[in-house]
Amino acid sequence: MLSTHKLLINLNEAQTAAVTTDAQHSLVLAGAGSGKTRVLVYRIAWLLAAEGISPYAILAVTFTNKAAAEMRNRVAELLETPARGMWIGTFHSIALRLLTMHHKEAGLPKNFQILDSEDQYRLIRRVISDLELDEKQWQPRMVQSFINGKKNEGIRANEIDDFGDDNSSTLINIYQHYDDHCNRGGLVDFAEMLLCTHQLLLNNPPLLEHYQGRFGAILVDEFQDTNDIQSAFIRLLAGTKNKIMVVGDDDQSIYAWRGAKIDHIIGFKDLFPNTIQYKLEQNYRSSNNILHAANAVIKNNAKRLGKELWSQQGDGELIQYYGAYSEYDEAAFVAEEIDNLIDSGIDGDQIAILYRSNMQSRLLEENLLKHNIAYKVYGGLRFFERMEIKDVLAYVRLINNRHDDVGFERVINTPTRGLGNKTVNQIRNCALINQVSLFSACQILLKNNSLTARAAGSLAGFINMIDEFDNNHDKEQLNPLFDDVIERTGLRDHYQKEPPEKALTRLENLDELLNAAETFVKPQEDDQIGMTALSSFLAQVSLEAGERASDKDVPCVQLMTLHSAKGLEFPYVFLVGLEQGLFPHQNSMEDPEKLQEERRLCYVGITRAEQKLFMTYATSRRIRGRTQGCAPSKFLREVPEKLVNQIQGNVFTAPRGGMFANQDNSAFAQHQPGVLVSHKIFGEGTIIELSGQGDYTQIMVEFQDHGTKILAAKFAKLEVI
Repeated sequence: MLSTHKLLINLNEAQTAAVTTDAQHSLVLAGAGSGKTRVLVYRIAWLLAAEGISPYAILAVTFTNKAAAEMRNRVAELLETPARGMWIGTFHSIALRLLTMHHKEAGLPKNFQILDSEDQYRLIRRVISDLELDEKQWQPRMVQSFINGKKNEGIRANEIDDFGDDNSSTLINIYQHYDDHCNRGGLVDFAEMLLCTHQLLLNNPPLLEHYQGRFGAILVDEFQDTNDIQSAFIRLLAGTKNKIMVVGDDDQSIYAWRGAKIDHIIGFKDLFPNTIQYKLEQNYRSSNNILHAANAVIKNNAKRLGKELWSQQGDGELIQYYGAYSEYDEAAFVAEEIDNLIDSGIDGDQIAILYRSNMQSRLLEENLLKHNIAYKVYGGLRFFERMEIKDVLAYVRLINNRHDDVGFERVINTPTRGLGNKTVNQIRNCALINQVSLFSACQILLKNNSLTARAAGSLAGFINMIDEFDNNHDKEQLNPLFDDVIERTGLRDHYQKEPPEKALTRLENLDELLNAAETFVKPQEDDQIGMTALSSFLAQVSLEAGERASDKDVPCVQLMTLHSAKGLEFPYVFLVGLEQGLFPHQNSMEDPEKLQEERRLCYVGITRAEQKLFMTYATSRRIRGRTQGCAPSKFLREVPEKLVNQIQGNVFTAPRGGMFANQDNSAFAQHQPGVLVSHKIFGEGTIIELSGQGDYTQIMVEFQDHGTKILAAKFAKLEVI
C-alpha cells in the first residue's frame, strides 16, 4: 500500500488540504487547470491508505466514460494495484449496474433493452402515429426533448399539470403513451435509467439502506453539471451518515440548456450542513495575464462562490485584441496569424479557434483553405457538411440539374410531404425500367396516372415547386433563390420545431448560407467558360468539402464551439466574434441568468489558452444578407486595459489617439464611450463606440430596451444622464 508521505509529496497546499480533510462533507471549488482530477484520485488513495476505508465502500461518479476510465487508471497507477471493488463510473453506468442487479425490484425484465437516442426517436414517432397526431405539428425531436427534460427533472407524466392548455395536455399524453410502450417492451432510455434507479431506491427502503450502508465515501466530479435527478440520486445515496466530496467549478457551469443547474453547487452547503469548502486556485496551464483576464471577467457575475486563479508561470504575453472592420476581415486576420504561427514552427494542433455559434465556422474554414492550412471541426461537421446546409443545397442542385438523383433522394420527403416508402419505391422502379432520372420518372408516373390521388397531389406539388424555383429566379442572383428555397420548402419551419438549442444552431447556419450566397463572387475562369453563378457556387462548395480532409498524420488547427472546448487546452487560442448579440448571444441579453452563463462561457474560452490568447470582434457583420453595425462585447470591456495589446480597434472607455485624438467638437466631448445617455425614442443606454469625424461622427449606443443602434451624432440629440 502506498505510504501517506509519498502520497502527499506531489500535492500543493490547497490540494493537500482537500485530499486529507476529515470533514464529513467537502466542497472542492476547482478552478480551470487547477488539478481537480488529481485531487479526486489522491482523495480515493488517501481514504484507502490513511483512513483504512474498504475499496467496496467507495463510489466515484463522473460524467463521461473517458473521465471514468482516466480516474480508474490513475487510481490503479497510484496504488500500483488494480482498482478492484470500487464503483467508479458515469451516472448512467452506475444506474445501469443497479438496475441490472435489481431488475425485479425495478419492475424490469431481466434482459431489458437500452434505447439510444435514435431508438427513442423512432419509438416516439410510432407513438405520435398511433395517437393519429400530425408529425408536422408534433415534431418528434421536440417531443423527445420534452420527455427527456421532464425525466431529468424527476417528473413522470402523471405528475405534470397541463393547467387546461391543449398543447401541454397533448405532450403529456404522448409522454404517457411512450412510457406505456417502454413498460410493455422492457425498454429503458438514457433519461429513464437515472429516474428509474432513483425510484428503485426511494421505493425500496431495505435496498436503499443497504447501499447507504455500503457506500461510506461518495465522490462526484463536475458537480456543477448535475441536473435535478442526478443531484437527487447522490443526496439519496449519501443519506445522513456517509462522507461526500463534490468537486466542480461554479464558474464553468455552461450547460443549463441541457438541464444542468448551477444551484446544486452554489447551494451544496445548504443541503449538507457542516460542509467544509476548499478552493483550488493555482492554475498549472496558463500564464498570469490570461488568468487575470479570466478573473476580471467572471467577477462580474453575482451568482458565484468566488475564487482567483493564479500561476507560477509568470505574466506571459499580453492578450491580443483585434477589432475587425467586418467578419471577412476578422476571418482573414485569424488565418493569417495562424499561418505566421505555423511558419514559425508551431504545429497546427497547438492552435484552436473558438466561437459562440457553429455558423461562424464557414468564413474561418474558407480562409484557412486559402492559406492551405489543415483544420478539423472538433466534435462537429464542417459547414457545408451539416445536415441543414446539405438539405438546402440538395434542393438547389436539383433546381440546377433535374437529373441529380442524389439531391432528389435527399429532399423528396424533407420536410415530410406525405410520400411514403411505397411511392418512393415506385419512382425508383419507374426510373430503372425507363432508364431515366428520378425526376423524369415522377413526370412519367404523373402522366400515366400511376399513383394514388394523395401521392399524385404531393408529388405534383413538389415537381411544380422545383420548376417554379427555376423559372422565377435568375441563376446569377443566388441570395433570392436560396432564401425562397428555405422558406417555400418549409425547411425553416421544419428546423424551428426541433429542441430550442438545436433549432437555433440550424437556423443560424441557414442564415449564414444566405450570407455565403449573397457574397459569392464567381471566379473569372468560371465566367469565361459560361458557367452560371449557381453552377459555379455548387462547384466551389463541392471542391471545398473535399479539400484538406484531416489526415491523422497532419497536425490540424482545431475549430470548435465554446461549449465543445470545455475540458480542453491549447497553447494558442483565438476567441472570435466577441460582439454584443453574438457573444453574449442575443437570447441572453434580457435575462440576467442567461447572461451570467454567457459570461461563464467566456471564462471557459479564456482559460483554454496556455501561452497566447487572441480576442477578436467585428464592427459590422452580415446577418441574413444585411450588414449590421456591431458593438464590441461587454466581456471585452471587462478585461483590464493593462492586460491587452490592441492591434486594431478600440473597446475601452477612453479613446487612445487615432481618429479621435484631435476632436474637440461638443458631440465628441460629451459622447465618449462609457457615457450613459438618454434618447427620446430608444430610452436609456450606454455609448459603446464612436467613428467618423466632424459632422460625420457616428455614435454606437447599447440601449437597455432596444439593443444596439448606430446614430448620427449631429442629429441624435442624446442627453447625458
